[in-house]
Amino acid sequence: MKKGLLLVLLVFIVSCAKETPDLIVKGTVKGLKKGTIYLKKEQDTAIVTVDSVIINGIPDFELHSNIESPEIFFLYLDKNSSEDDRIPFFADKGITEINTTMKNFVFDAKINGSEQQKVWEKYKLMATKFNERNLDLIKEDLESQQAGDTSKLNRIQKDYDNNLKRRYLYTVNFAINNKDSEVAPYLALTEIYNAKISLLDTINKSLTPKVKASKYGVELQKFVDQIKLEEN
Repeated sequence: MKKGLLLVLLVFIVSCAKETPDLIVKGTVKGLKKGTIYLKKEQDTAIVTVDSVIINGIPDFELHSNIESPEIFFLYLDKNSSEDDRIPFFADKGITEINTTMKNFVFDAKINGSEQQKVWEKYKLMATKFNERNLDLIKEDLESQQAGDTSKLNRIQKDYDNNLKRRYLYTVNFAINNKDSEVAPYLALTEIYNAKISLLDTINKSLTPKVKASKYGVELQKFVDQIKLEEN
């Protein structure tokens, strides 16, 4: 009897000692029978695996990771083929749910998770319009080259430059308007890293103390300081 109670107590202590993971990523990949799903993130300029699960019949998955501050993670699907699909998402502590399909793993993804993810999706929605405009200009450029229309080529170049300026200014304004989100320094580091230092510095100075102390906030500060050092 005493041994039984001791065993129950031991199991209880061990279960209590298990820490709840900072980040839980779970969901379903409809249509997936076999394959491996990986949770990855960038670490020292390399993409590393932090967790994985083998799917064999049941398409549900759950992955875990530690996370100090909000950052970009990737959900990869290896379908035992030469092609890997990945879904980027902005993660924070807590639960992120990702539901998608095997056929269109990336495009069918529905992500429900962090507040940063919601902010990032708002930005990407507008960024898509700038990208679509660029594609239209590339098509016009090729057609004009074939036709030998120099005047139209000059006009297309101006339109391309204007579209690029509009995207940069939109990104800067978006980051400043969302200075309390870790998305702001992330956009500065990934979308407009080659912009004028004055624009990057404006974003950097606008960040709230909490965001400044985050992973991307710290990286942006170092990036701005390095550029200023090189320019002096």
